[in-house]
Amino acid sequence: MSIITAAVLAALNTALKKNYEDAYKAMRAESVFERISTTVPSSTASNTYGWLGDFPALREWVGDRVLKDMKASGYQITNKLYEGSVGVPRVAIEDDQVGVYAPLAASMGQEAAQHPDRLIAQLLAAGPTSLCFDGQNFFDVDHPVYPNVDGTGAAATVSNYNAGGGAPGPAWYLLDTRKPLRPIIFQERTKPEFETKTNPATSDKVFTADLYQYGVRYRCNAGFAFWQMAYCSKAALTAANFAAARLAMRKFTADGGRPLGINPSVILVSPDNEAAARALFEAMLIDGGNSNPNYKAVEVIVSPWLV
Repeated sequence: MSIITAAVLAALNTALKKNYEDAYKAMRAESVFERISTTVPSSTASNTYGWLGDFPALREWVGDRVLKDMKASGYQITNKLYEGSVGVPRVAIEDDQVGVYAPLAASMGQEAAQHPDRLIAQLLAAGPTSLCFDGQNFFDVDHPVYPNVDGTGAAATVSNYNAGGGAPGPAWYLLDTRKPLRPIIFQERTKPEFETKTNPATSDKVFTADLYQYGVRYRCNAGFAFWQMAYCSKAALTAANFAAARLAMRKFTADGGRPLGINPSVILVSPDNEAAARALFEAMLIDGGNSNPNYKAVEVIVSPWLV
C-alpha cells in the first residue's frame, strides 16, 4: 500500500496529463474540422461577423478607389462551455491501482480532440433549420440574391439544398474549402484544459467522498460562414445528382451578378454514403473499364459524427 504524499500526487498528475496530451495530439492529427472549417480565435463571450454579407472584388483602378460598405449582417457566434470529468477513488492510489486510470485520461484527450468534429457535424445536420447571415436557413431553397451590387432590387432566390424529394436519404455535403474563409467557422475561446483537484484542503470531494477529480474544460463553438460555399443534398449520391449540385454551386453569384468562382473541393459524407462516394470519386475506371469522369473531382471525407 502506498502512502499518498505530495510527491506521489504530483507524479500521478504528471503521468495522467501526459496520457491525456499524447492521446489528444494523436487524435487531433486525424481530425476533420481543420480541413473544412476556419478556426477563428475569440477573446470575448461571442464574436459578431458583420462582414459576412459580401466582399468587394478587384476592379480596374481608374480614378479614385471605389469604397464599398460591408453589409451589416450581425451574425453572432456565442462561445459555449464544455466539460468532461472523471473521479479516481483515493483508495485506488493507495492500493497502487493507478495504471487502470491511464486509459481514462487518454480517452479524455481523444474526446477533447474530437469535440470540434462533433460540433461541426451537429451544425451541418441542423443547417436546413438554422439561420445564417442572410436571415435564411444555411441550407435553403430561397437565399436572396439581388440584381444590384448595393443589395437593392427584386431579389432572385437561389438554392443550396436538395431535400431529397419524397424519399430523402443520408445527407452529403459539397464544400469549397480552397479559400482562407471556409463555409464553417470554428470559434475557439480557450484551448482544452486538463484540470485536477487532489488537495483535500481545497476540494470538498476529496474530503467528503475520498475522490480525486480530473476534468477537461473547453470554451468554443461552431457557426456558419458563406452559404454559397456549401451545398447539402439528401438525394441519392449519384453522378447525376453530384453534377447538378456542383453546377449549382459554380453558378452562385454575388449581388449584381458577379460570379463568385465557387468550385467544391470536398464531399463530406456519413458512413452510410462512404461506399457510394469512394466508388464515384476514387475509382479510376467504371462500367467495365471506361475512364471515370469524376475521378478525384472532390476529396472524400467521412465523418462518423454525421447521422
